[in-house]
Amino acid sequence: MKNKKLFKWSDAKLYLIVIAVLVGIIAIYQPILAIIGALVLGYIVFYSFRSVQEKNKDFTRYIEDLTDEFDSATKQAVFNMPFPLVLIDENGSIKWYNTPFLEMMVENEILNERLYELVPNISLDEILKRDKDNPIDLSYGDKFFKVYPNFVETKKNNITIKTIMLYWVDNTDYVLLDEFNKNDRTILGLVYVDNYDDVKNNTLDVNRPLVLAEIDKQVNAYFSQYNGIVRKYENDKYLVVINNEALEDVEARKFDLLDHMRELNVGNTIPITLSIGMSSAGDTLLEAYENAKASIDIALGRGGDQAVLKTGNSFEFFGGKSKAMEKRNKVKARVIGYALRQLIDQTDKVFVMGHKNPDMDSLGSGIGILRAIENRDKKGYLVLNGENPSIKNLLDRLRIEEPKLFEKFITTEEAATLIDEGGDSLMILVDNHKPSFTEAPELLEEVDKVVVIDHHRRGAEFIKDPVLIYLEPYASSTSELVTEVLSYMSDNINLTKLEAEALLAGITVDTKNFTFQTGVRTFEAASLLKRAGADTTIVKKLFRDDINTFINKAEVIRTAKIVFNTIAIGRLEEEMDDSLLIAAQAANELLNINNVEASFVLTHVNSKIHISGRSIGNVSVQLILEKLGGGGHLTSAGTQLSSMTIDEAEKLLIENIEKYLKEGEKA
Repeated sequence: MKNKKLFKWSDAKLYLIVIAVLVGIIAIYQPILAIIGALVLGYIVFYSFRSVQEKNKDFTRYIEDLTDEFDSATKQAVFNMPFPLVLIDENGSIKWYNTPFLEMMVENEILNERLYELVPNISLDEILKRDKDNPIDLSYGDKFFKVYPNFVETKKNNITIKTIMLYWVDNTDYVLLDEFNKNDRTILGLVYVDNYDDVKNNTLDVNRPLVLAEIDKQVNAYFSQYNGIVRKYENDKYLVVINNEALEDVEARKFDLLDHMRELNVGNTIPITLSIGMSSAGDTLLEAYENAKASIDIALGRGGDQAVLKTGNSFEFFGGKSKAMEKRNKVKARVIGYALRQLIDQTDKVFVMGHKNPDMDSLGSGIGILRAIENRDKKGYLVLNGENPSIKNLLDRLRIEEPKLFEKFITTEEAATLIDEGGDSLMILVDNHKPSFTEAPELLEEVDKVVVIDHHRRGAEFIKDPVLIYLEPYASSTSELVTEVLSYMSDNINLTKLEAEALLAGITVDTKNFTFQTGVRTFEAASLLKRAGADTTIVKKLFRDDINTFINKAEVIRTAKIVFNTIAIGRLEEEMDDSLLIAAQAANELLNINNVEASFVLTHVNSKIHISGRSIGNVSVQLILEKLGGGGHLTSAGTQLSSMTIDEAEKLLIENIEKYLKEGEKA
């Protein structure tokens, strides 16, 4: 450490010290020479000191001259800057500006004016939040700018003054180019005629060519007005190519081609409906086509007569006004039955799962699938994490009358253990197609294959890569679909009396005692279950409630209110074990009020607000509740809202009902 300090002396000082030491030594032996040496040393020290001072003065003058030149160059650069520049204070008042900025402004006298008053698109708060690397995008007049802020602080009389420099970089060419590319981006769409064969077969021979030609004409004329290309590649299928600007116009018109086609009357005896699938997402034409294909699949899965538009990672729905038409041919049910039988035969363990808070349709269809598995001599399990009031009566009967069947009901943990033991596993989802709504979403990632059997209109969320899909929105219930599949899987369905009653209960609850969404095949399925031993009187007993449920349901009905003349809204203020059951039953009962076309009941469930929606068919409760993250059917739907009170949920519901009615989305 000492040596380091010693060697910090400059070389000049070191030389002078050495000379002084030598002069001292000489003084001992030759004093006269020492005096001469001392004088010489003094002169050297004086000369060195003067030289250093002169050099310091020269350097200071150089720095001052350089600073003056720099200040002059800076001022010249600022004054002659080719893009607009303005200086404002913390209050937004203009303190200085250059010529390009003045030329850009409409007003001539702008000094000391508030910038945000001259340029309405700019916000002082927004400026203060930004930095030089985070510019503000804004438009002024017919130009677009990126405004880069720079903050300068100066002191005057011990007061800190903050000045904001705003550099305006013209970004107009880039914005216009980007907008052109966006508007001109190629959009692919698919248009299917839902009921082409039915329209063709139910039209007189003399009118048939005119009807089919009019369908082509309507589709071509609609997209040709947007300079689009339409190519028919099958009798009932069209490929559409338009640009993004045209798509925005079609979207603004809410795909009114659906309405034009439905109102077409040139000799056809039944209305013509279309399904449209389009996508504004996709970097390549192949991706655009795949996204359009996914959109048309969703439109068909939701029952047709609607358009589905994919934007980014989400879907938008238009139309969906009509009830899904019942398809009378049973080919698909037979094909599904055969395919399901093969999948079960090739699997070691089969799991069945419904939705959270299962109802009679979810449990009944699950029990029906267990029977199908049993008929193939395979191990089957139904994933159920507890009971709720809507299925309690059926579970109580199962414990007593069918203990072996009840043993097949397992929890999520037990199912995970069985899957971990190895072997091929198959998961059959019933009465639901949304992963987040299943009893145990985590199990979907563990099993090898997934099958979906559901009667709800398809939503944006869907099971990833299922091996088999039986999604039929026309059906009354999943129990109806399962009953049909059972009849095609084997000659003898082997249903026990209780199993048949469980399936019949599922049909009964979703059709509201065979009054809604009921078709010919619904009664055919019911008759098959009746032949298997189902007793309608016992089925009715499965829906009996205790006195408290009746009282709470009556209170919801008593306090309900009517909005928009035809919509009933009720509330169950207190959370209880059977809140969901009461809400669903109360919503059904509210439909019995004169002039009420739809009803909604709100209640508390697990720190969320649950909404049950019901309709007689003139209002789509599905479209209303889909906007709130839910789903279901035209006449029966539900949703759950988080992080809000029941008052806030009701307000949000009313806003969506009003929006739906204004858009004219009535069935």
